[in-house]
Formats: sequence, C-alpha cells, structure tokens
Amino acid sequence: MPTTTDSTAAETAAASARRTPPRWAMLAGLTAGLGVILVVLLLVFIMPSLKSGPRDLPLGVVGSPAVIEQVDAGLDAAASGAYTIEAYDAEDDLRAAIEQRDVVGGFVIDQERVHVLVASAGSAVISATVTATGEALAEGTGADVTVTDVVPLPASDPSGIGIGGLAFPLVFGGIVPAVAFRKVFAKSLPWAIAGIVTFSVVGGLAVAAVLAFLFGSIETAAFWPVAAAMTLGIAGLALPLAGLQELFGGKGFTIGAMLMMFVGNPLAGISTTGAWLPQGLGLIGQLLPPGASGTLVRSAAYFGWAGGAAAALTLAVWVLAGVLLLTLGALRSRRKSAATAVAATA
Repeated sequence: MPTTTDSTAAETAAASARRTPPRWAMLAGLTAGLGVILVVLLLVFIMPSLKSGPRDLPLGVVGSPAVIEQVDAGLDAAASGAYTIEAYDAEDDLRAAIEQRDVVGGFVIDQERVHVLVASAGSAVISATVTATGEALAEGTGADVTVTDVVPLPASDPSGIGIGGLAFPLVFGGIVPAVAFRKVFAKSLPWAIAGIVTFSVVGGLAVAAVLAFLFGSIETAAFWPVAAAMTLGIAGLALPLAGLQELFGGKGFTIGAMLMMFVGNPLAGISTTGAWLPQGLGLIGQLLPPGASGTLVRSAAYFGWAGGAAAALTLAVWVLAGVLLLTLGALRSRRKSAATAVAATA
C-alpha cells in the first residue's frame, strides 16, 4: 500500500514533468535564441564598418572668402554632411590646427594650386579621403595638387596597423587580470587590487615596448607617454570588471566582460578613430574604455597629448567607478561575514 511519502513524490514528479516543455520546443527555442544572438553579433561587428564614412569631419580651408564659399558649396553637393568647413587666415594657422587635432586636414587654395594638408597619424583612412577630396576639387578647377602630411605615421608602419590592432589586446588585458588576481588572492582583496594595478603598469610598458621597438609603430620618444596611456586604459577596464565581480558575483563580471568584448571592442574605432564610425555608435564607443584608450594612445603617440583630454577623463571615471564598486563589494562582504559570525554565536 503506497505511503504518504510515496504519493507526494509521485505528485512532485508529475508536476515537474508537466512543467518541462517538450524536447522539440526546447530545441526550437534554443535554436531561435542562439540565432538571434548570432544576428546581433553580426550587426555589432559588421554594421559599423558598412556604415562608416566621413560625417561632419572638421576641415580647414585657407583662401579668399569667395573660394571658401565655393568649396563649401562644392563639398556639400558632392558629399553632403561629410565635412564642416573652418576658415583659416594662413597655412601656418591651418597646420597648427591639424597638430592640435582641431581639424582632420585642410586645403590651401589659390588660383593655380590646391595644397592638401593631412595627418595620417590621426587616421590613415581619413587622410586618404581628404586627399581624394582635394584632388577632386583641383580637377574641377584645373589647378595643380600638392599633398603634405603634417603629422605622418612612422615609415616602419605607414598604415598605422600597430596602434590600429590594439582593441582586442586592450579588452584581453582588462578581463584576464580581473579574473586571475581575484582568484589567486581570493582571501585578500587589497592584494588582488595591487595585482591588477601592477599588471596595468607592466602591460602598458609591454605594449609600448612592442609598438616602439618591435613594430616601429611609434617613435622611441613616445614610449613613456604611450605606456602611461595604455596603463590607464588597462586599469579602466580591469578595475570596473573586478568591482562588478566583487559586488555582484560572476553574473556581474560576465555582463561587464560581454559589454567590453561585444560592444566596446567593435565600436572602439581604434584603427580609423571614432569620427569615422556612424555618429551614435562612434559616441558609444568613445564612452567605453576600449575606444577611449585607443584615442588616448593615438594622442600620446603622435600629437603630444593633443585631443586626448576627453578620453583621459573618460578612463579616469571608469577607474574611479571600479574603485567605488570594489569598495562597496568589500563592505558588503564584511557585513555578510559579520552577520554570519553573529548567527553562529547565537
């Protein structure tokens, strides 16, 4: 004769069977979910490249008022929304503006010549686009064309591949130490933080050394500025991830790491700069550590920190956010330990 316990167990098993969906439904649901994730990843990684191009790029022009007005109208007709025109009185003023990253390039125009000024160190893609635009202007007027690279890339890396490939190493350099040092120093949060900070410094030095001495992507004089920029970039990634893990556990870390890997990485715009990406996506990328780090490294490497203030501030905010999350997580752990000790005593 069945007992009450046997009856309860049978009812529980029956209820569980009713709650479990059919296997065909589980297969269909899982397939659909993974398909959606795949489509989202394709959009995130490919759409920025497909939709990239010149949009409101600041371009300087030296010439008479009539010439500047003519250039503005011609550019608007040929590539509406691609450029915004800034007028300068002399070529030296335009050169200074390019070096300070106020404009991406420009033209010095007179009746016989179009002198194109670019900065390939700012972005080889943008530099090529400005050059092509200047050549098109000259062709329309029959003027001669000369091109000057005001801030060139090093001869050993003329396409800027070295700095352009920093996105994934930056993300890796932020995720790995956040996991590794917290695991090794599981019982000592201060030592884990010390490990992350130490790795950030060592990682910054290592990346700068590779770029300067192995790839030739930066001049040796830029070694320390690039090392400092990379240190801040790695810390701006690793400390917030460690803080999310400390405060919210594995789920918090996973969400943060996925954000950096699948949003921050493709929207960083390191090889082309964020100005080349679609406007909204470019802004999002620059607000995340990978994009801000790429901008700061390029500024430190080639422009004497010009144009890097916003990126440095963004990374500093991420570092402070990481410290705040770590502090809150430590306080939470301390309260939990105290409550456990009180319960055990009681």
